[in-house]
Amino acid sequence: MVKRKSEDAQLSGRATNGKECQIRRSSQTQQACKKSTSTKPTKASAKPAVATKDTKSDSKSASVSIQVVTGSYERVLHGFAATVSEDALQSESSEEEQKEPTYSDTFLFAAHSSAVRCLALSAPNEAHKRVLATGSTDERINLFNLSTSPPLVSDKPQLPSLSATSIIENPRNKELGTLLHHARSVNKLQFPTRGKLFSAADDNTVAISRSRDWTVLSTIKCPIPKAVGRPSGDTAGPGEVPTGVNDFAIHPSMKVMVTVGKGERCMRLWNLVTGKKAGVLNFDKSLLQAAGEGRYSSGEGRKLAWGEDGEEYVVGFERGAVIYGMDSMPKAIIRPSPPTKLHQMRIVPAGEGHSILAISTEDGRIIFYDLKTAIESEKEDEEVPQCAALGQLGGNQAGFSGRIKDFEVLQHKAGAPLSIVTGSSDGAVRLWKCSLSEILDGAGTEETKGAVRQVGTSIGTHETGHRITCLAAFVMDGPAEVADDDEDEDDAQDEAEGADSNSDDE
Repeated sequence: MVKRKSEDAQLSGRATNGKECQIRRSSQTQQACKKSTSTKPTKASAKPAVATKDTKSDSKSASVSIQVVTGSYERVLHGFAATVSEDALQSESSEEEQKEPTYSDTFLFAAHSSAVRCLALSAPNEAHKRVLATGSTDERINLFNLSTSPPLVSDKPQLPSLSATSIIENPRNKELGTLLHHARSVNKLQFPTRGKLFSAADDNTVAISRSRDWTVLSTIKCPIPKAVGRPSGDTAGPGEVPTGVNDFAIHPSMKVMVTVGKGERCMRLWNLVTGKKAGVLNFDKSLLQAAGEGRYSSGEGRKLAWGEDGEEYVVGFERGAVIYGMDSMPKAIIRPSPPTKLHQMRIVPAGEGHSILAISTEDGRIIFYDLKTAIESEKEDEEVPQCAALGQLGGNQAGFSGRIKDFEVLQHKAGAPLSIVTGSSDGAVRLWKCSLSEILDGAGTEETKGAVRQVGTSIGTHETGHRITCLAAFVMDGPAEVADDDEDEDDAQDEAEGADSNSDDE
């Protein structure tokens, strides 16, 4: 009996050991299956995940992303990306025109302690970034780095928002610092090259800063005008004279600059090679009257623009503009019809043989002029001919009447239609498309009195909720952002840009 009990105990022990072995083997196989199915991606396995994002971006390769930055009276700097399908830009069918662009906010914050007056964007660098400079009435110039890569929609949950616009933050957008070399309100900023920043302010100076280390290389001091009466709209204190540089324009050769200032009925030419004054050109009284300057107007130049080929430059006044040649003689006068105030002037890239000027007005229009052509005036006493208008975009005929404070003319690739971004005082940012051939078709047509040919088509409207004072935009043509690990590489490339900027400085 004892032997049988011991044998039974041995058999039962073997059976239990066999079951435990089977359970262990099954659990090990299950764990192995789980590891094979749900393992953390290694560096080698991260590539297919990136490829899936690339495939998503390839499916949306037929879209164009535009980064828009607006400044406002409320001190707010607002940046958002507008994504437009390329078919909507190139097609003329009504179905494509009805497709609204998609908008996504990238940043929104109070950049200054007072109203933002001007914006400037530099050319993209090797790290696919642009430098954004903002000027304000608080005497400061703030600098930011903006990525040129289009926004990447991730699978992560979106940040909560009260508006229907999505929020896509880009970690590559960073603040660089602040420049404090001006003593008054900053009126104009421009990056003529990637390595130089020109800034003009109410302290009657034009400063030239180097973008490598943001040191001031030179300062051009404009003379303070003499006190001759009190012009209308003067905000200078009692006993003071209104001073400041309203605008400047740099020749494409980077050797000559033209400036206009407050309280001066003249413009000044500067030699940028030596940094000294090259000449002064006074505005004739008859010329000012022909340009729309009345008896009680200040007669000062407000805006400047050089032609695309550098053969002409335009001086803008309150209600008109004058085109000058390289010999500083007036060639033609620009008077919008019906009469209205002018706010901004831009040169439209039109290629060789053409020089097109776009002007934004108080009544919500953008009027295009050809600087190469002029028509004879009907009045015999006017010696300077009138410049012919090629067409207009917006206005009461298109159902838009708000003033356009600033705008940008973009072209995402050669031969593509123009994309025009306008910013109005009511806070609306509108996108337009207009082909260059459509604008040039009006060069040989004779228009009736008071009627200008309508060009362009509205694509979409985005309400910012702020009173816009200035606007800047660029096409986001950089590579699609895929991984966040590339930020360290981008920072290393930013540090290594000193050698590249030396060539630009020279």
